[in-house]
Amino acid sequence: MNVNYVNTTNVPLVLAVWLANDSYDYDPRNNLVSTTGLLKPIRQSILASRIKEANVELSMLTSSRIGSAIHDSIERAWHNPEAVKKGLKACGYPNRVIDSIVINPDPSTLTEDDLPVYLEQRAEKEFKGFIVSGKFDIVINGMLGDIKNTSVFTYMNQTNAEKYILQGSIYRWLNPEIITDDYMEIYHQFTDWSALDAQTKKDKGYPPTKLMSVKYRLLSLQETERFISNQLDKLSKLSSLPQSELPLCTDEELWMDPPTYKYYSDPSKTTRSTKNFDNPAEANLHLANAGKGIVLEVRGKAKACRYCNAAPICTQYEQLQLEGKI
Repeated sequence: MNVNYVNTTNVPLVLAVWLANDSYDYDPRNNLVSTTGLLKPIRQSILASRIKEANVELSMLTSSRIGSAIHDSIERAWHNPEAVKKGLKACGYPNRVIDSIVINPDPSTLTEDDLPVYLEQRAEKEFKGFIVSGKFDIVINGMLGDIKNTSVFTYMNQTNAEKYILQGSIYRWLNPEIITDDYMEIYHQFTDWSALDAQTKKDKGYPPTKLMSVKYRLLSLQETERFISNQLDKLSKLSSLPQSELPLCTDEELWMDPPTYKYYSDPSKTTRSTKNFDNPAEANLHLANAGKGIVLEVRGKAKACRYCNAAPICTQYEQLQLEGKI
């Protein structure tokens, strides 16, 4: 797919050059499926493959480019032996640990005294007529680590936990000789962390620091292969169907917020609700008890569509727009 960048928001020249610089290692093979591609809704994967050209607003790339910059910076630091030694000594690590670190070694050459660290390694495997490919962030002594730039909400509600586990499990399926631990670690870098909220919302599970790690248990290799097999079977079966016969994205896949029912005590002032409800029955009961006011339904929004490269040709997206859900 050819990508054309547009700059309707007047991003300054110095930032436009940075945002338009795409360093991702694309692969043109038609039967290649990426690890992240396996986690996307089937409808999105199939429709995106039918788009030959797309216009991308530069400002929408900011989060992605910041994430890439952090990944690149971490990788460069680990590839600098002097920086590694200096940094770990400053953190109090003993010399025996520092001296045992080896970067991207051949697994067959490792000894018991080595502490292997693998960085940004891409692997692929042929399976059921497809080539499954993926590049992990980091593996330290057999444990996979993945760096995520996420919101505090995502961390507190664990909304992406299943995806993290599936992604990590596929990486292990691709690299069983390198990723040997049953657990993976997600390194969260919060994009909207607040020091004040960290103090006032401790009891609600708000992260105490801007950087936090969480461990997740990976699926077994057999469970992982079953998941991959099912996804590839769907792609094989559905890829040639017309759009009208493709399954619709679910509310979960759309990141669809549930509707909110807002009660306003004064119908002439609807800028700020008096009370919010999750279901219409409770809202209308409150209205009846109050004896005055109005209840308005605020429809949930399909947030995932904003990041879907299949949206320009997707009829479900068009329908959601008509319903005011975008």
